[in-house]
Amino acid sequence: MLLRSLGADMRRREFIKLLGGAAVAWPLSARAQELGRTYRLGVLSATRLETPQNTAFLDELAQLGFVQNKNLIIERRGVAVPFERFPQAAREIVESGVDAIFCSSGDASARAAQAATRKIPIVGIADDMVAAGLVQSLSRPGANITGMSILATELDGKRQEILMELLPAARRMAALADPATKNEQQIAKLQQAARARGVELSIQEVATVDGIAPAIDAAKASGAEALNVLATALFGVYWQPIVERTAALRLPAIYQWPDIAPEGFLAAYGPRRTALWRQLAGMVAKVLRGTAPSELPVEQPTRFELVINLKVAKALGVAVSPTLLLRAEEVIE
Repeated sequence: MLLRSLGADMRRREFIKLLGGAAVAWPLSARAQELGRTYRLGVLSATRLETPQNTAFLDELAQLGFVQNKNLIIERRGVAVPFERFPQAAREIVESGVDAIFCSSGDASARAAQAATRKIPIVGIADDMVAAGLVQSLSRPGANITGMSILATELDGKRQEILMELLPAARRMAALADPATKNEQQIAKLQQAARARGVELSIQEVATVDGIAPAIDAAKASGAEALNVLATALFGVYWQPIVERTAALRLPAIYQWPDIAPEGFLAAYGPRRTALWRQLAGMVAKVLRGTAPSELPVEQPTRFELVINLKVAKALGVAVSPTLLLRAEEVIE
């Protein structure tokens, strides 16, 4: 009897242990669905939800258990709004009672959301979240916001180096800069690096989409032989007028997003937006499950790609060195 009792106790303990282990192993996403809760996510963005990066974002969220129109409702009043309307749209999102806010249009969208609420969790993407004053540090954001810093300053300099390799005989170049995201020290560093290579770098500042074409015209008029489009959400959203104007002026240009290079840029270097937005979706999922943004370290890109558009190079008469072609992750023929 004693042996049978001990055996039964052991089996009972093993069964309870198994149940406990299953609860731990059961995906949090599935448990969230099982609870039947519907989450509301506010999106503050200058782009439509149908863009490739936003599609990747929603797909990744679905894989993590947050499925749009099932247990996830997207608050759309902040979607596809102009930059100047971010503050108003952010206030409207906050008033709608969302569980979290995703800011996908750089520093401006993140600042607008943070100004509208210090309580609702925010996940955003910025050139440099620390330099922008959005977080205290990468490891300890310290407030209701976290997200990704895309190393924009370092990559702006790297793109300049690549542009000089593409056009080694050029002695005058220009940079298209958004004054809302580039400070004097960053610009001075780019100019110093250019001078060290015997290149004069002029800076054309652009604060609105209407200023893009005139700034490119001014760059060409100054004698620039190539254009470095510095990282900013403004140029990330409004890349079409940059492609159109540089093509019309036959001005070689390098861009920050590799996935846009096929549209008409000579080259691009940086992380792919679809990969970043999937990474951001993972952070949003953690926040929706209850992780405080202050405890969720800011992340950075882990993969950078060089894309060279030989179609554009041939049209502009640019001879790309075999060495540079070998370094490229993608060559558009």
